[in-house]
Amino acid sequence: MEIGISMFGDLRFDKQNNSYQIAGQRINEIIEEVKLMDEVGLDVFGIGEHHRADYAVSAPDIILAGAATVTKNIKLTSAVTVLSSDDPVRVYEAFSTVNAMSNGRAEITVGRGSFIESFPLFGYDLNDYNELFTEKLNLLLNINWADGPLTWTGKHRPSLKDQEVFPKSEIPMDVWIAAGGTPESVLRAAKLGLPLVFAIIGGMPEQYKPFFEYYKQEYIKAGHDINKMQIATHSHGLVGADGNALAREYFATYKDQMDRIGTSRGWQPYTYEQYEGGRSRDGALFIGDANQVVDKILYHQEMFGLTRWLMHSDLGAPDHLTQMKSIELLGTKIAPEVKKALAK
Repeated sequence: MEIGISMFGDLRFDKQNNSYQIAGQRINEIIEEVKLMDEVGLDVFGIGEHHRADYAVSAPDIILAGAATVTKNIKLTSAVTVLSSDDPVRVYEAFSTVNAMSNGRAEITVGRGSFIESFPLFGYDLNDYNELFTEKLNLLLNINWADGPLTWTGKHRPSLKDQEVFPKSEIPMDVWIAAGGTPESVLRAAKLGLPLVFAIIGGMPEQYKPFFEYYKQEYIKAGHDINKMQIATHSHGLVGADGNALAREYFATYKDQMDRIGTSRGWQPYTYEQYEGGRSRDGALFIGDANQVVDKILYHQEMFGLTRWLMHSDLGAPDHLTQMKSIELLGTKIAPEVKKALAK
């Protein structure tokens, strides 16, 4: 089982000055954090894509290219690439370049996106939300799997006729499908034999169990090799030496970000009771000390049959030193204990 970290590049908000942290500062912190992830032996790093004032990263491939120059072993993936509003040819070119720079460590995680700002920014109609993703995923996979010149015709992008896309990866890159809990996304990934990652960021994770079972059932029905099946989850988390003290300190930061996002989505203000419920064994948050997080990862692995688990660790932008300590504990304490337990 692989263990890693995903981030969105959240920017710290200064209430006194009513302004966000400078993006360049956060981006350089992220590179330093990924370098530490690699040094402590974590398996995967994922970075998301947003086009908003409260996030530093709009081009995941650029961040991953920078990370490739300071790491040796860790896998590098987007989390996610909003494929519906991007060009699959450019996506492939960017990630195959990262793949070359990193000696084969690049992956692509694609999704339709839970934020919609990229659609008007790049001139796409939200009414085509699902159709865009289906068509562009088809093209991306055709490019990734092609052995030579490709001919392809679609509705939302100019056709290709006997064309190749460079640089070409020596072997196809893994393309993961990101799902938030819709049967359509699960079925698409299963039929195509693609790895699937669920964002489980609230509520009761056990409620997602039917989706995992559905994926496995349809994956096998489509004739894919069960031994090659990859399933992951991504959940909010942060680790400290004193888990309860960390949780108390982090709550205000976490609540502020959840409320900022929730304002545009009609959510009720986030409460401490929700937070503590999320931190419980049956909740979705991995915020605590190493032992608490180890136990919860193992519980989720047993429940879902995970091959990968990602801690989404920068919601609300906890400070850089807190992040570095959390990364160190995840790599030196938690990952070895989880893998030791699973090996038994």
